[in-house]
Amino acid sequence: MIKRAHIRQFLAVVDAGSFTQAALRIRVTQPALSTGIAELEKLVGTSLFIRNRRQIRLTQAGGRFLPIARDLERGFRAADGFGDDAPTHSTELKLGIIRSVPGELLQAIVTILRPGFAIELIESGDSELRAALGSGRLHMALLPLRSGERGPHATPLYEEPLSMFVAADHPLAGRIEVAPEELAAETMIARRSCEFLDATSRFFTRYGVRPRFALRSESDQRCLRMVAAGIGITTAPVSLAIDGIVPLKVAGYDFRRELGLLVDPAWGGLAEVAPQLAEAIDAIRATAAEWRAAKVDAAA
Repeated sequence: MIKRAHIRQFLAVVDAGSFTQAALRIRVTQPALSTGIAELEKLVGTSLFIRNRRQIRLTQAGGRFLPIARDLERGFRAADGFGDDAPTHSTELKLGIIRSVPGELLQAIVTILRPGFAIELIESGDSELRAALGSGRLHMALLPLRSGERGPHATPLYEEPLSMFVAADHPLAGRIEVAPEELAAETMIARRSCEFLDATSRFFTRYGVRPRFALRSESDQRCLRMVAAGIGITTAPVSLAIDGIVPLKVAGYDFRRELGLLVDPAWGGLAEVAPQLAEAIDAIRATAAEWRAAKVDAAA
């Protein structure tokens, strides 16, 4: 008979993406977790995971079993709280976010979602978030949408250009536009969270620009603060601009990103999720429009 422990172990592996991390998350030994998953696979009569050195992923059967497991876990949780004088139950929401989401905008989005959902934020890169969403390890993701990515489960929020930023007192700060070659002598700062980091490198390489780097960091705030301090220049979405730096138009550098929400269709279609999610997304869309007007249009 399938037990709650089996379901808990299965979901832990799905959400963590590895047996090692799953065992740490639910505080069991890895051998005990492996034994539990083996028991569950025997009970359902099929393999649920494909195991290799690089990653753990669901089989087709595992993908079909995942929504059943999540429904069972929700049922167990409801049973745990049954009979409480004032039961409080919030639907779990695992929200993936790219690292370069503006903090102020993320705060506004989470504030909208918080009354109806128990939120867990997972920060990662675009490809990792998409893989997690596709495997059911995330319910929703805030990331750059791809060309033509529209539909009931893809909600565009706002579009913005990327710009080169320099310190307000930089010699080039007053220029309307510069050629890429003019930046050959500049020291750069690399925002490792930038979705266009590789594309930016290829862009400048085409013009023979191979700069020295003063800083490479995952922290957008640290990178932009160092630009303001005058030790280098960097590229960033215009919504990330801070005091002390100014945008500098570089001829031919015309990258743009469109941030949006992707929703797992299986989760978003649940009866207990769909109404409150639709209401929350409408509010988020309106908030993002205000954000664009205040932060993007004003800076562009």
